[in-house]
Amino acid sequence: MAEIAVEFLLSKVASIIHKEASLISGAQDEFHEIKLELEKLRSLARDADQRSESDEGVRTWVTQVRESAYELEDIIDEFTYSMQNQANDGIFRRFFLTAVDLSRSIVVRSQIATKLEAMNIKIRDLVTRSERYGIKSVGAPIVRDSRGNSLNRHGDQSSPYVVEDEHVVGIEENRLLLLAWLRDGEPERKVISVVGSGGLGKTTLVSQVFNNLILKRSFDCYAWVTVSQTYTIENVLRKMVSYLFDEKKELFPDDLSAMDYRRLVDVLVDFLKQKRYLIVLDDVRTLNLWGEIVVALPDAKLRSRIMITTREMGIASSSYGVRSHVLHLQPLQEKDAWTLFCKISFSRYPHRCCPQHLLEVSQILVGKCGGLPLAIVAMGGLMSFKGWTELEWWKVDDNLSDINRSSDSILSLCFSDLPYYLKLCLLYCCVFSEDYLIRRKRLIRLWIAEGFVRETGGKDLEEVAEAYHTELISRNLLEVASKNSFGMVKECRLHNLVRDVLVSVSERENFCVIYDGLEPKEVASARRLSLHKIDRRILSCTDMSSLRSFFLLSAQRISASYPISGLPFGFKLLRVLDLQGIPIKRIPDCVVDLSNLRYLNLRETLVTEIPGSLGRLRYLQTLDIRDSQVKELPNEIVQSQSLHHLITSSHRLSWAAFHFIDGMRVPSNIWKLKELRVLECVEAEGDMIRQLGNMKKLRRIGLTKLSEGDGRDLCTALQNMQLLYYLFLMASNEEESLELDALWTPPPLLKILILAGKLERVPRWFRSLDNLMSLHLHWSQVREDLLSYIDTLPNLGRLTLVNANDGHRLCFRAGGFLKLRILRLWNSSQLYTIEIEKGAMPCLKELDLRILNELRMLPQGIEYLTNLNKLTLMGVPRELVGRLDKDDSEDRSRVQHIPEIIYYYTTPSPLLYYKNLA
Repeated sequence: MAEIAVEFLLSKVASIIHKEASLISGAQDEFHEIKLELEKLRSLARDADQRSESDEGVRTWVTQVRESAYELEDIIDEFTYSMQNQANDGIFRRFFLTAVDLSRSIVVRSQIATKLEAMNIKIRDLVTRSERYGIKSVGAPIVRDSRGNSLNRHGDQSSPYVVEDEHVVGIEENRLLLLAWLRDGEPERKVISVVGSGGLGKTTLVSQVFNNLILKRSFDCYAWVTVSQTYTIENVLRKMVSYLFDEKKELFPDDLSAMDYRRLVDVLVDFLKQKRYLIVLDDVRTLNLWGEIVVALPDAKLRSRIMITTREMGIASSSYGVRSHVLHLQPLQEKDAWTLFCKISFSRYPHRCCPQHLLEVSQILVGKCGGLPLAIVAMGGLMSFKGWTELEWWKVDDNLSDINRSSDSILSLCFSDLPYYLKLCLLYCCVFSEDYLIRRKRLIRLWIAEGFVRETGGKDLEEVAEAYHTELISRNLLEVASKNSFGMVKECRLHNLVRDVLVSVSERENFCVIYDGLEPKEVASARRLSLHKIDRRILSCTDMSSLRSFFLLSAQRISASYPISGLPFGFKLLRVLDLQGIPIKRIPDCVVDLSNLRYLNLRETLVTEIPGSLGRLRYLQTLDIRDSQVKELPNEIVQSQSLHHLITSSHRLSWAAFHFIDGMRVPSNIWKLKELRVLECVEAEGDMIRQLGNMKKLRRIGLTKLSEGDGRDLCTALQNMQLLYYLFLMASNEEESLELDALWTPPPLLKILILAGKLERVPRWFRSLDNLMSLHLHWSQVREDLLSYIDTLPNLGRLTLVNANDGHRLCFRAGGFLKLRILRLWNSSQLYTIEIEKGAMPCLKELDLRILNELRMLPQGIEYLTNLNKLTLMGVPRELVGRLDKDDSEDRSRVQHIPEIIYYYTTPSPLLYYKNLA
């Protein structure tokens, strides 16, 4: 681990020398000398890290190296922080520098030179003392791809679209057994337990069963709840309510977050009492949970089922007072273990077969995994990045021979094999609590804010960070939790065993202090602090001068009046402040003084106002206030010239109306933030539109309250945004037109296009949207044949038309929309007929028809959509649904191939109900 600290520090020093020469004037010699000493120390630390487990003297030396690296990092950060502040004091102040200012600058540079010289002596002493322990200089390892070619690890993996689904092997027999237990005809509620040690694949098996579409047709509703080690019963019940209501598109209770145990039980009982339900409780670790939750799961003799995964035999074998089944999961058989390993290790080799010269060592490595799927996929991920020479593979075997053969040992080996920057990025994931779903975009922005992402080949830091994320998934050290409709990773998580290894490393190396309330923690020397439980003692601590990141991820309910706003932050080196989901009403007073802050997350808080003083944060890269209560940004925000991501709040209204989203008011000179990559859902006012063309680095932009007169200036601005991939435009009202004809060629990388407003005619440039994956037209009221402009787009996967067509008929022609997977036709009062020719939309999986009052029959040709998995109906004539609900009707025969047909309907109550017609 010492190597990580030294490598990170070395990259920081090299960057300062290369890019900040003016800042280190007067201390150049010291910086160059410290760089040379760090290079010597790095090669020694690489050898020492490998030997520290078995040699106490080496372990002591490693600790001293790490602490020295941290001390030096603090000195360098304080110096650059001080010098940057002086450099940014303003033209007037710099022009009239006083003797006092000049003297202060000289003193600071003299102090840093003295400190660096002292650190140089300290490092030279560490290099000398390494000889005492026989530590040798080791060169940097050669990084190879799975074909054995040396490469830059992220050079060929810049796209998160390439991530494959989880490999599943050897579960078929158990899967069929679980399905049989779930489908048996016994009316009583039952509990089905899957038990086994960590890493055996319990969650994988149950998720394969849970996601079975045919099985889901047998239940009225279902929910998946992961139970953390430090769970609260209220939080478990809230997750269950959220899943059940969200899955059936019912309105959440307004006060869900404030409900106590008794109220949550009442909501669940009322929701479930007349339904056949399937509930999964994943990773249960205490028998107490059943006693707390059973009162919320009524037994109406409707064949409801509860599935539990657990590591504890006592939990699985308990009868819970109801009928139960227990599946004891066993390690994979030798044949299945070998198949799984080859699938991953040789994924880019012909037929995924092991080459003959690696057969012996591969079989030995698989044998050391003990049949544990987690260990096998981790080992496979490790070996897929090795070369094809036997020597490299036997080295891995030698390393495993020296340590205890367990899943922890294999995971530790996989971690140690990573280059230092991936080690930092993976370690950072453990700041999140058990089973936390980590959004990909949030994670890569955090990595960048912490300085973990290296500039490479002129690539944007986000591209490089995306590649880091992809590699960690390819190595099976990060799990894919969900993907968006384009197949891109949306959320990831750490397997609990992987997280256990990372937390152990993090605590040992003082990388991060994670406080979950289970045991006291010392935080004074913390470099990163993640609170999973509120602790007044820790929140009142002011002696944390080295803190770089602070997370408040409390799972317990926190009152909005809790005095977090008074946090005594005085941490000038803090880079990350993440308060997502904490119900504070105002930004803590201390935040405006955190001059080194790079990342501020206030998403899902109750904050109503952004103070103008926040503009003083010159290095702020990300400000996330989505789903907060903020409706306007102060003029001073444009002073934050380093902003890359301005993620504003979007107050969503009824999707069926024209005005389905509210934008945020921002300064009209927001265009001065020329480094901005993300600017979405803001009101277009004043001179903003004409100046937007200056923001050439934008990737995402969303504008509301556009007028017809903005058209020409808007098109000119869009012409300059060559990096744009997301575009959202909304007119000021439903009668206002979006004038987009002046745009000759759209941004070439555009993938997502959302237009809300009248289109007098279909823009001719629609035909050239070759990279477009998602198109949403809202209230366009087009009179032309809209589909003829878009049915040949080669990558269009999602199409949503909300009152977009002003005609009576839509015809999807043969050979059109070849990649379309999701089609939504909503709120069209004129639409009478939908025709689907044979050969149209061959890949369509979801068809959603809502508020089509004149649609008297199902789409003609729906029987040709052989891959259709789900048909949703809402707000369509009752006679259409009535014919569909009759087993002997012609309409019924045309939809036999569709496994899920959902009809939503309303009653005098405010709730939305559904019926499965499949």
